[in-house]
Amino acid sequence: MESADPDGLLAIGGDLSIERLQYAYQHGIFPWFSGKIPMWYSPDPRFVLFPDELVISKSMKQVIRSGKFLFTINQAFAEVIIKCSKIDREGQDGTWITPEMINAYIRLHEKGIAFSAETWQDGQLVGGLYGVRVGKIFCGESMFSEQSNASKFAFINFVEYLQKEKVILIDCQIYTSHLSSLGARMITRKDYVSLLNS
Repeated sequence: MESADPDGLLAIGGDLSIERLQYAYQHGIFPWFSGKIPMWYSPDPRFVLFPDELVISKSMKQVIRSGKFLFTINQAFAEVIIKCSKIDREGQDGTWITPEMINAYIRLHEKGIAFSAETWQDGQLVGGLYGVRVGKIFCGESMFSEQSNASKFAFINFVEYLQKEKVILIDCQIYTSHLSSLGARMITRKDYVSLLNS
């Protein structure tokens, strides 16, 4: 991993088989797409959240208490990843969540390796996230929101669920202000890999 470039790019090419994806995540590597070619990253530093450092604002506590949203896990994995693939992202032209990625992660989900968390409002899926469980670490891949605070609602509830499942770290991969406001912070790649192997 020391051979990764400054952006964390480690390798280009290969397939998205279950075995390759599992091996990658077990070694602190995750895929993105550039065109039709998978690119494998291991950034340094790494943006992560320790569950006991989760920050819930007063306004979010009110949202959670209000009962306007319903939280579920693994009830709409395919819908979540497809919605994540369609949202506009600031500073990005298009999406890395290609049809190949969608199919690969659905296969991981069917094997009990990839998970989704959902936010529902009046029976409609309005927010959610998905990612991969690797031992005591959950690697978040993407999230979407169609209503204000819907993705935060899913994330907060899922972090609390993961904490009960003895997960010690949520890998957020790269910095976003959205996740920083929830308590995520940078750690070195060396520290991340050490936690991955603990």
